[in-house]
Amino acid sequence: MPRSHGERKKTRKKLSKRKRERGLSPINRAIQSFKPGDRVHIRIDPSVHKGMPHRRFHGMTGEVVGERGRAFIIKVSDGVRGRKKIKELFIRPEHLCLQSP
Repeated sequence: MPRSHGERKKTRKKLSKRKRERGLSPINRAIQSFKPGDRVHIRIDPSVHKGMPHRRFHGMTGEVVGERGRAFIIKVSDGVRGRKKIKELFIRPEHLCLQSP
C-alpha cells in the first residue's frame, strides 16, 4: 500500500486532542498577544491549520522576536548538542502559550 508523505504524516498521537478538548479552540487563544523577549511554549492546536509549525517543533520553548502580520516570530534552537542551529519560526498565537516564570 502506498504511503503518505505529507506534512502531517506520523502525527496520529501528537496532533490529536483529548475527548473533552475536541472542537473549536477558544477565541482567547487566537487574540492573545506577546511582547518581544517573552518565552513561549509551542503547543500545536490541530483544529487550526493556519500558522501551524512543523511537528518537530511541538513541545519546544522559544523566544518571541517580533510580529509579522497575525503571526509571531519565534526563535528556537534546533538540533543536538554541538550542532545547534537557531531557527526563526512564524507561528500564529493559537499554537503558543506563555511560559510561567
